[in-house]
Amino acid sequence: MRDKNKKGLILLSLAILAFSIFLIISDVKAANLKDAFEDEYLGKTAREGAGYDTTVDTDDIISTIIQVVLSFLGVIFLVLMIYGGYLWMMAKGNEEQVTKAKNLITAAIIGLVIVMAAYAISWFVISKLSGATLKTTP
Repeated sequence: MRDKNKKGLILLSLAILAFSIFLIISDVKAANLKDAFEDEYLGKTAREGAGYDTTVDTDDIISTIIQVVLSFLGVIFLVLMIYGGYLWMMAKGNEEQVTKAKNLITAAIIGLVIVMAAYAISWFVISKLSGATLKTTP
């Protein structure tokens, strides 16, 4: 019976966490439908249709992709850290489970360091390449 209660509590906690993250991420600006369509972007879409924006540069697309991937990896890191901490707290003196939790937390931190190093290297390379290609010779 206790296992069912623990599983239910874990599922409830995860649901509350997911709902909280949704509330933080969602950006609600319009109070009603009229306000929504008077917005610059939605109003333009409603009047002119949803066409493609041809003024977007490749750099903007690449930077958006990198931001999305890094955000996703940050969420994965957070989930691994929470899970590792949960395993450690619920070990109840079981050294095998404590070791498993420590290894999980260590692997998550190493993964975060690798991701941040990859981001720094890619930022450095892209900034140097874009600086070299944008220079004009007189």
